[in-house]
Amino acid sequence: MSKTDVWGNPVSNASADAIRRLDAVVTQMNAYQGDPVAAVDALIAEHPDFVMAHAFRAGALATAGDKAFQEELAKTISAAEALFGKANDRERLHIAAARAWLKGQFELATETWGRCALLYPRDIVAIQFAQLGDFYLGYSQMLRDRVARVLPHWDKAVPNYGFLLGMHAFGLEECGDYAQAEITGRAAFAFDGRDAWAVHAVAHVMEMQGRAADGAEWLETTAVAWAPNCAFAFHNWWHQALFCIDAGNAERALKIFDEKISAGGFGQALELVDGSALLWRLTVLGYDVGKRWESVADKWATRAEDGYYAFNDLHAMMAFIGANRRAEQKALMAAAERAAEGLGTNAMMTREIGLPALKGFLAFGNGAYDETLERLLPVRGKANRFGGSHAQRDIFSWTLSEAALRAGDRSMAEGLIAERLAQKPESRVNLAWDERVCRLPGRMAA
Repeated sequence: MSKTDVWGNPVSNASADAIRRLDAVVTQMNAYQGDPVAAVDALIAEHPDFVMAHAFRAGALATAGDKAFQEELAKTISAAEALFGKANDRERLHIAAARAWLKGQFELATETWGRCALLYPRDIVAIQFAQLGDFYLGYSQMLRDRVARVLPHWDKAVPNYGFLLGMHAFGLEECGDYAQAEITGRAAFAFDGRDAWAVHAVAHVMEMQGRAADGAEWLETTAVAWAPNCAFAFHNWWHQALFCIDAGNAERALKIFDEKISAGGFGQALELVDGSALLWRLTVLGYDVGKRWESVADKWATRAEDGYYAFNDLHAMMAFIGANRRAEQKALMAAAERAAEGLGTNAMMTREIGLPALKGFLAFGNGAYDETLERLLPVRGKANRFGGSHAQRDIFSWTLSEAALRAGDRSMAEGLIAERLAQKPESRVNLAWDERVCRLPGRMAA
């Protein structure tokens, strides 16, 4: 007699108790609470032949987006594949997706999880892994539609329905449907206040709409529910820091960096990305961030030559520029050039976006602002091809705006800052840039 998880998905080779325990681990992952990998490790120690537990572990490690986990990922996939004869079709799809990711085929992995979700539309594990894959790939439309595909199979009575709504809210936001994204994100949060992803989706809406005060209030007032024991808290606090910068409060942003973002010791690449992105924004604006670049650069240095993910490489370069690490800058550039010559998804990302971006940011760090414009302008419009969110990729516009001002290119600066003001007319950063544009020579009469 086949067994199922709490969502009705078939599970092979496990006791009812083991399945219920994995259900709880899945909920941990949906809520970004605690350490689901440690929890599934304990489960596997007691039930070493539990196929879906191995498949879950493999997907969780893959979608961490960090080459530091590659060795563990390889071991987990091997353990899962050794149980292939005992696995059902659903579990085999999960294992195949993780294997594709390990081979650098991020697109194939994401589509494999997506296919699994179509066949088993209440497989919230496959849905979440697929959406994370879409995020790493920069597939805005699929962030929305991959969840929309399965929504008809869910309702309020299905466990973790709120977490599915939170995923859909983020996809809606990335597709520019801000009103519906906010409604859906708030509804998801009402289902379960631990839903940091839903909170994050609403924060993204407010970031894109320039609602810094609303965003800051939203994160502060909801934090009592989602922040405790949240493995994703550092990223929501990063959004809070962005709201502080837009409101002209750089000191508060740095305090958040110290207390909420760097406090975890930068144990994973996602944390390092946020640390670099925040410090770069402040440094570009001329703020003194003290010795903070050093700790971020130290952690990135262990990944400087892995050529794993172009999006991460750019954020590592920011740290190496900020800390004036010339040797690491050179090593990173060489690694990216090697990666661009290879196969797999990241090779494409590096060729099309990563290398020009690295060169453009490095030019900015060297004070070559005309070169910064030359290298970054052609890739800004297609930067989604190397992943991340609209809010994260705003680093291109941010850097270009300052480069145009420093280069004295009034027409370019005027145009770039007009773009920003159209989206965020009350941003103190944008207004300050606009004031500087007015002091440049050569402005055409209206």
